Formats: sequence, structure tokens, C-alpha cells
Amino acid sequence: MLAVLATYLRLFLVVTFDAGLVPLGEEAIQRRNAARRESQGRRPKPPDLESNRYNVGRDGPLSRPPGLETFYSKDVFVCESDGRPRWCSDCVGFKPDRAHHSSEMDRCVYKMDHFCPWVGGMVAENSFKFFFQFNVYTSLYCAVVLGSAAYGLQTQLSSPDATMDPAIVVSIALSGFFGLFTFMMSMTTLRYIFQNLSTVDALNVRAKVYQLAVRVDRDIDTDNKFGTVTYPLDAGQPTRPAPVGGQIAVAGDEQAQVSRDSMATRTFAILRTEAGENPWDLGWKDNWLSIMGSSIFDWVFPVRRSPCTNHESTEGFYPTGRVVGDLRRRYGIKAATNERDEIELRNMRLGNGQAE
Repeated sequence: MLAVLATYLRLFLVVTFDAGLVPLGEEAIQRRNAARRESQGRRPKPPDLESNRYNVGRDGPLSRPPGLETFYSKDVFVCESDGRPRWCSDCVGFKPDRAHHSSEMDRCVYKMDHFCPWVGGMVAENSFKFFFQFNVYTSLYCAVVLGSAAYGLQTQLSSPDATMDPAIVVSIALSGFFGLFTFMMSMTTLRYIFQNLSTVDALNVRAKVYQLAVRVDRDIDTDNKFGTVTYPLDAGQPTRPAPVGGQIAVAGDEQAQVSRDSMATRTFAILRTEAGENPWDLGWKDNWLSIMGSSIFDWVFPVRRSPCTNHESTEGFYPTGRVVGDLRRRYGIKAATNERDEIELRNMRLGNGQAE
């Protein structure tokens, strides 16, 4: 019983106070603040927010929106056909890998799984581990209650003056129902953990195709087998195919305003997976460790969060498995080297030092 209460409390606190919401874009913040000030009701949303395209106009407010460096600093990220990250028109910002817009939260959520009425919030990457632990402990507790109640009922009925206690019958019915429900939820969640999926990922999983921007060397010869995009993007052109052996540069005075890290240009090949391939499938063991943690302490106690909630790796927002390697071999692409980036950054630092 204590384990059930502890996991539920941990789950409730995370879902309520840190559900894993993607930060809003500046325009969305201004828009929502203005709506609050004017005391307007919730405005109607289009049926599919994630299908809305971003504004690619040269002079539009989103012609060069912030946040791209978060993506092109990675080696792999999910992209549109033009090489830019996916866009949410309601949050007015780019969506990290595996993030989806929740109509209940009116926000994009990292690795969204489902909205749970039992905890009153969104189960996502921050709370998925605790959700699994809660269901496991609850199903075990219900099994204990069911066994004890059934034994008590059998004892009563076997006595000469047999009477049926309504409380025991109710206990059997409730423990049986909730025990079966939480057991099924535990098994479903366990399957998703072993496959590194969420409920959203699992929708039409066998037919799902991902489009990935995979970092390559800048002078790569595509032979028209795939498109490429080079970051940082030109200030006037949000996206365009990268010329073979060339770069998309930032010209004139704007180049001086580009941050030190973004001056190391990066080229990405735009590749499509085969239907049913999961780029984040690491194998059942590593999938388990990425969600549940690397120690038995993490598996048993609802204290530390899943390792996958850390998105600071340069490999990607989430570790990628063999699918990315298969894609490189399929298209004849070698993994990009960091030597040129290091040279550019070193020369730039020297140049800044001379200027100072």
C-alpha cells in the first residue's frame, strides 16, 4: 500500500508541476498574454495543428525564427521535406523530436503518451516511468487484496452457519476490476518500454515513416539521391537545397552577429526511413535502461527521472539505434567528422583574440 501511495504521489506531482511542456515561442507568449488581458475565451483551433505549415515568406515574422541552433547542433533530428524541424503553428515554435501538441494542455509536450484522468494530467517522458511503477504496484496490491478477500469469503462460506459479508464481495469486485485494469496497463506500458515507443508513437506504427536530417560532410556528393540543407540558414531564405560541395553562408554585417557556435556550418542529408522503422529503438535492454534507469534502485523507487529526459547529447534529442546506421549505409553516407568544425571554431577564436 505504501508503494502505491508513493508512486501515485510522485506521478501526480510530476504531471501537475512538470509535465514536460515544450517552451512557447515568443509570438505565442505575446498572443496568449494579449488574449488574457482582453479576457477573451479560448479561440477555436484548427483540427490538426501539427499539419499547419510554418510561414516561409522572406519578410514574414517567422522568416528566421529562433531555436534552430538547438536542432542543427545535433547529428540527427526529425525534419520536414525541406530540412527544417517540424513546426507547431499554435505554440509558434519548432517541435523537438517525438514532441506532439496536446489539445488538453494546449501545448506541445515532450514524448507525449496520453492524458490520464486518474492523475488529472498528461503522462509524458517526465512521468512515464512513474506511471509504469504505479500500475505495477497497484496491480500487485489488488492481487493481494483479491487473494485475501477470496480466502476470507471461502472461510465464511465453509462455516456451518455460513453468511456472506457484503464488504468482502465488494472488495473482491473492486480489487478484481482494478487489478485487471492496472495489470493490462502495466503490460502495455512494459511493451512500449521494451520497444521505446509511446502511445502516440505506437499509432499506426507498422506504416509510420520518419523523415530525418542526418549530419554529413559538407562536400558530400548526393548524386540526386537525397536532398540536403546547410545550417545556419541564409537570413533571406529560410531553407533551400544546399549546393553540392558548397555552403549556405550568412553575408555581410549579419555574419558578425552570428554566435561563435553557429559559425561552424553543418550540412544534413534529408533521408526517409522505411515503413515501421523506429529510429530510437536501441534494443530491449537499452530501451529499458533509457526509461527506467541503470540501477535496481531506480527500477523500484519512484525517485529519479528517466535518463531519456536529458536532451543535451549532440547525437540527438534521444539516442538513436541501428536504423540511422542502416540509413547511412542505404544511401552510401559516411558519418560526418568534426575536424572542420574544430578548425573553424579555433580560427574564429584566434580572430576574435586578435581583434580584442
